[in-house]
Amino acid sequence: MIEIEDPVEILLVEDSPSDLELTLHALRRNNIANNIRVVSDGEEALDFIFCENDYINRDITNTPRIIMLDMKLPKVDGIEVLRRIKKDARTRKIPVVMLTSSREEKDIVESYELGVNSYIVKPVDFDQFTEAVRQVGLYWLLLNQPLELE
Repeated sequence: MIEIEDPVEILLVEDSPSDLELTLHALRRNNIANNIRVVSDGEEALDFIFCENDYINRDITNTPRIIMLDMKLPKVDGIEVLRRIKKDARTRKIPVVMLTSSREEKDIVESYELGVNSYIVKPVDFDQFTEAVRQVGLYWLLLNQPLELE
């Protein structure tokens, strides 16, 4: 029997406690998402997305509306998570926003080559960071017309 679960609006993959707190604060402050799933490393993100290990009973058709993905993650980095998401027909249409502190040209180029939908460098300033997260959430959850996933 498949258990019905609330749809995940945002899968937030972030290992920094301070960045996680700021991101969640910005999303909730702006009433952008009610159902946010947080994972702290790339391995758990892949397990969640592909319904493996601790998430084996999760319905793979219940995909997040957006994945906010940090690049520098323990176990499996954000680039590899992005690669796996965009390689699989079941998940490639999920919008992925790289939300990272890396300004390195090679990271930006590789992310876009792998199919990232947006690449945002985390601002250092609290207000700028809050505004960046607000805009990302508003666009991808409220304004963007999603492609129906098969």
